[in-house]
Amino acid sequence: MSWLVLGFESSCDETGVALVQTQEGGAPPRLLGQALHSQVAMHADYGGVVPELASRDHIRRVLPLTHEVLAQSGRALTEVDVVAFTRGPGLAGALLVGAGVACALAAALDRPVLGVHHLEGHLLSPFLSADPPEFPFVALLVSGGHTQLMRVDGVGYYELLGETIDDAAGEAFDKSAKLLGLGYPGGPALARLADFGDATAYALPRPLLHSGDLNFSFAGLKTAVLTQARKLEGLPCEQPRADLAASAQAAIVEVLVKKSLKALAATGLRRLVVAGGVGANQQLRADLNRACARQGVRVHYPELALCTDNGAMIALAAAMRLQAGAGQASRDYAFDVRPRWPLDELNREAAPTR
Repeated sequence: MSWLVLGFESSCDETGVALVQTQEGGAPPRLLGQALHSQVAMHADYGGVVPELASRDHIRRVLPLTHEVLAQSGRALTEVDVVAFTRGPGLAGALLVGAGVACALAAALDRPVLGVHHLEGHLLSPFLSADPPEFPFVALLVSGGHTQLMRVDGVGYYELLGETIDDAAGEAFDKSAKLLGLGYPGGPALARLADFGDATAYALPRPLLHSGDLNFSFAGLKTAVLTQARKLEGLPCEQPRADLAASAQAAIVEVLVKKSLKALAATGLRRLVVAGGVGANQQLRADLNRACARQGVRVHYPELALCTDNGAMIALAAAMRLQAGAGQASRDYAFDVRPRWPLDELNREAAPTR
């Protein structure tokens, strides 16, 4: 059986809508159309996301984006079989916009609806790429709010191997950028400045690099960047700022790469999936590719356009859960959202045979 799944993403500062179609024979679902609106310009003046403004902008954008997706795909709204939405985690008000629109639309169409975990969307997003992975694999989830290493044996079979105990990798990028006086969003701005710097100029810490476990910590790195940034205040030359940006990026990337390799060694797996906004960082991709090539490990990434929050990953995750029997869409249109929602709560009762 083939399903057309319409997905809505509104967990933070991107409004995303997409349509995917499941395929026969176990092939990954196919993306038929997607549309995305980023609120970066709106939040830039505040140096970060303002939740109330984010929610109001989602309301303005979601229906025009839906019309755009249907036009791209050449499909009618009445052809949709299942409506999916991000249930959490994320900003409560922003999540409620997507949930409300999805459930109201599903009710009007008399179609089932399915709430999706935002991180599961990121986790499965490489299945939309030209080089989709195969189960099982180790996943490195790196975004603004999450840094986790997971063992993934199938849809709904997730084992947490390690996670951040304080700041996530994306927060380390953003906060370091802010300390250097760079714009919002900080991560891409810091990466651009780092291209002109010397990554060995500052001996910044690599927290928990030799901890013996797979957990992360980036708060100490942020403090070290703060200390060095204060010493640069008033200097006429921009080169030291570029050097500090490059050194901060190198510290974050080294920890992510080495912890990922440790996770692969601990599980015995030879396949790594990288997902989340930080997965778009070119230095991270280059260093991971080199390190994994030496170990004979395959690395899979989502397409760059799918690294940020988007509707395609939500529609995909819903479709894959339906295909795997891991999620049941229903015609219960009463909804709630989960601003905090551990990914392992999605786990099915028994993992596939390893």
